[in-house]
Amino acid sequence: QVQLVESGGGLVQPGGSLRLSCVASGFTFSSYAMSWYRQAPGKERELVARITSAGGSTNYADSVKGRFTISRDNAKNTVYLQMNSLKPEDTAVYYCKVIWSGRIYWGQGTQVTVSS
Repeated sequence: QVQLVESGGGLVQPGGSLRLSCVASGFTFSSYAMSWYRQAPGKERELVARITSAGGSTNYADSVKGRFTISRDNAKNTVYLQMNSLKPEDTAVYYCKVIWSGRIYWGQGTQVTVSS
């Protein structure tokens, strides 16, 4: 059974940093690309960052380029999202996602709130 469990969210002041983690199980983690998405209140869920299976290629939403970094540790079945220079508009629930066996799986999400 595929499971994705996010952690690391919280309340942070503008300009601060957080690192999100997503621990995966139930599939061969090292064989699959992983993504981080976010959903702010009243808005659609949007792609934040994606990383290929071996970590050799990444891509980012324009709104987070230069501030966020996605990475993975295949030995720990974990994908990370390092978020720096956080802005109030980064406030959202952050989800990790995998497409496995033709089906989309999401974690339960972790809340990130950027506010002074």
